[in-house]
Amino acid sequence: MQSIHITDIEAAINYWRQASPSPDGVELCAPLRALASVYALMIYHHEDEVSTLGFPPKAYAAWLTWYEQTPDTPCIAICSTSQGDAYCKGCGRTFEEVQHWTEMSPADKRGTWRRITLEQSAWRFNRYAERASENIDSHQKTPPT
Repeated sequence: MQSIHITDIEAAINYWRQASPSPDGVELCAPLRALASVYALMIYHHEDEVSTLGFPPKAYAAWLTWYEQTPDTPCIAICSTSQGDAYCKGCGRTFEEVQHWTEMSPADKRGTWRRITLEQSAWRFNRYAERASENIDSHQKTPPT
């Protein structure tokens, strides 16, 4: 079953709040109202995920607009699944996720992103993140010539 996690609904709501701010602090744009209705029901029913089946079309369209602003793939171009690993050391995806990524639905891709972000065991979350921040820090400390 394809589902969307509440954190993605929250991120989409925040995206729309910034993209189309309320003119009076009360009125919400249509995409934001649609997402807020789904979010309210999730909170009321104590649900962390909502199925994409039966997802209100306007809310799904608003969510997809947010989704299109997110990175498409967690790949960092270091793929150990090609070496036979069940999970890629670079991005954290399974062999099947790497192989079928382009065929996966947006909800399935976000589910994968959520799992690898929570695990944070892939290199994209440690070694390369550390190197990137070190690189930024060293550039900021270097006076221009």
